[in-house]
Amino acid sequence: MAERKIIHLDCDCFYAAVEMRDDPSLRQVPLAVGGAGPRGVVATCNYLAREYGVRSAMPGAEARRRCPDLVTVPVDMHRYRRVSRQVMAIFRELTDQLEPLSLDEAFLDVTGVEAHQGSATLMARYLRQRVHDEVGITVSAGAAPNKFLAKIASDWQKPDGLFVIRPEDIDDFVKTLPVEKLFGVGKVTAGKLHAMSATQCGELQRFTLDQLVERFGRHGARLYHMARGEDNRPVVVTRIAKSVSVERTFSQDLPNRDACYRVMEALVEDLERRLERKADRKPIHKLFVKIRYSDFSTHTLERIRDNIAVPGAEDFQPLVEALYTDASRPVRLLGLGVRFREEDAPTQQLRLFE
Repeated sequence: MAERKIIHLDCDCFYAAVEMRDDPSLRQVPLAVGGAGPRGVVATCNYLAREYGVRSAMPGAEARRRCPDLVTVPVDMHRYRRVSRQVMAIFRELTDQLEPLSLDEAFLDVTGVEAHQGSATLMARYLRQRVHDEVGITVSAGAAPNKFLAKIASDWQKPDGLFVIRPEDIDDFVKTLPVEKLFGVGKVTAGKLHAMSATQCGELQRFTLDQLVERFGRHGARLYHMARGEDNRPVVVTRIAKSVSVERTFSQDLPNRDACYRVMEALVEDLERRLERKADRKPIHKLFVKIRYSDFSTHTLERIRDNIAVPGAEDFQPLVEALYTDASRPVRLLGLGVRFREEDAPTQQLRLFE
């Protein structure tokens, strides 16, 4: 079987990039999208703002404390979605083996693509140039034999960068890769790995699969394979969904449950926009929430909620409260969604003891 060729493409500070494209006066100032008001949260910011320590998911008040000259503009999801459709359409011209991860990033499997001499490097360079010329924003790209390495590579020379990891480069690349670069390795896990004298993947390779599973559970198996640059996950092409959901991964973990509640309003608004576009959707049958903690453990909870047209934050809050039992555990990702009723599902659920 041919060696996989995977490209990960990630638009640089996407929301802020669209705002700076449409208003050139914003290009030379520290800019935050979202975060206005006493309870506002920064959705994203440009690189000038990041130099002051401003980050996505940061309370707006904290962002303005760190950067008094910060310019804040409101989130305009309709515009960002329109730009995202332009970007994804360019990607799909190259291959239909595309897995969008969010509005601004996607994996492409270009293994069998013959264009651009069959070179993933040339394909990534071509796509970045197309987006720059036709959409007016920059994209960073990583090319590698698997998804894990491609995503690491796309972040290697951000912003507006391209980094390639060839099959023959993998061993040398991962040996010096800091363990903090591995998915799911936050401060707590990194501290445990450092205590084991494993600050780089080459040092982590000294431990057997059984040793890491015993120490870290299921995440230990992921650590074992990632430390060797291994990842067999295929690119999953988007299909007709039986659900609609939104989720956000935070560059800095949310510290507690109250912080999750503060960002829920923006997530619910995003979900509502997605639902509005599905004019032919079936009735909502369930609501669900997804939480990924800083140790990369992921938990979901869903509940039946018939006879609800558009759920609000107050509808999801009981699920978050029930799922998030340790109210001070750092959260890496928060997601909300709905599942639609299947055609052959009963129109009413009977109660067991009635």
